[in-house]
Amino acid sequence: METVKDKTLSEKALRLIEMEDRYGAHNYHPLPVVLAKGKGVFVWDVDGKKYYDFLSAYSAVNQGHCHPRIIKALTDQAEIMTLTSRAFHNDCLGEFEKYATEFFGYDKILPMNTGAEGVETALKLARKWAYNKKGVPENQAKIICCQGNFHGRTVLAVSLSNDPESYGGFGPFVPGITKIPYNDTAALAEAVKDPNVAGFIVEPIQGEAGVFVPDDGYLAKCYEICKAANVLFIADEVQTGIARTGKMLASDHENIRPDIIILGKAIGGGVLPVSAVLADDHIMLCIKPGEHGSTFGGNPLACRVAIASLQVIKEEKLAERANKMGELFRNELRKIESPMIKLVRGKGLLNAMVIQPAHGKEAWDVCLKMRDNGLLAKPTHGDIIRFAPPLVITEEQLMEAVSIIKKSILSFTA
Repeated sequence: METVKDKTLSEKALRLIEMEDRYGAHNYHPLPVVLAKGKGVFVWDVDGKKYYDFLSAYSAVNQGHCHPRIIKALTDQAEIMTLTSRAFHNDCLGEFEKYATEFFGYDKILPMNTGAEGVETALKLARKWAYNKKGVPENQAKIICCQGNFHGRTVLAVSLSNDPESYGGFGPFVPGITKIPYNDTAALAEAVKDPNVAGFIVEPIQGEAGVFVPDDGYLAKCYEICKAANVLFIADEVQTGIARTGKMLASDHENIRPDIIILGKAIGGGVLPVSAVLADDHIMLCIKPGEHGSTFGGNPLACRVAIASLQVIKEEKLAERANKMGELFRNELRKIESPMIKLVRGKGLLNAMVIQPAHGKEAWDVCLKMRDNGLLAKPTHGDIIRFAPPLVITEEQLMEAVSIIKKSILSFTA
């Protein structure tokens, strides 16, 4: 195993990695570091070395590791009741639903657990709406998605993908899916001419694709096209939502209100898997009792954690902080003079650096060097490094992190 050969690792770290390799499925390729503790913007490995976390569990830890208010909500509720299933009412669910719908401005919310479940929920809802409200013939509803997307790892999610690494060897795929280029409004305008289209699902910024930020006005134009064609506009805000891009939702940058919003990751505060789908009554009430659900969706523990997670985002003004810190971060990265830096892009504190290989060193090597220097990030698509620190990061911490990134990059081109 490649990570075991890393001579910078301690015997303890090697032993733990070898244990994962021996007993776990090989469905991830982690950076060779074994973490044991997290607090705020920092994580510590099993040997006590401290790092800046610049991945934030793919934006699930927007509020920082082990935020005391979120942990208190978790522990207080954990001592009372954790799970009832939806076979019964519980005293937390209604409070969460009221808080979240008022927070985001929608009639109804359907809570689930993971982001992929949120995507499944949204697309089932869009299909049901198409049959009940739009008059699409049974089993003929179509969903439009964008090339380069990442909506999860379920069979439905990989059916939406055009990445062979995601879908290769997992067919047959879910029918009724039309794929169009991202950031191409003309392609969407053509696709929605099909009267059987139920919805258009899109990431406001494509995260896994390497933080691909579309042209200004793209989302607003797509929304306008969908409205004109009576097609639901579905925003997958699992990664871009909850203040990550400098607004509460990335959709807010273009002042649009998607018909369906999918949330996940940071709504659980980095503590529990929590996801949710938001929509108004004319869409949400198309699903009747027994037609969709989850044993753990809307459990008391998740409800208390999600409320606290959203309160922290709002009261600590983390969207505003993400906007300010993101501009500073991109400006500082663009000052680094290195042939390895091909491009810096992003919005808020969701950013990426496109790496041009130099002297046989690639993005993976840069991440290993940053790890050695005290900062953790991970490549995507081989040549792109995503930078997404917890939103609680201070300017002083951000500048220290920039110096680590600069030192690491320049070590290959000195």
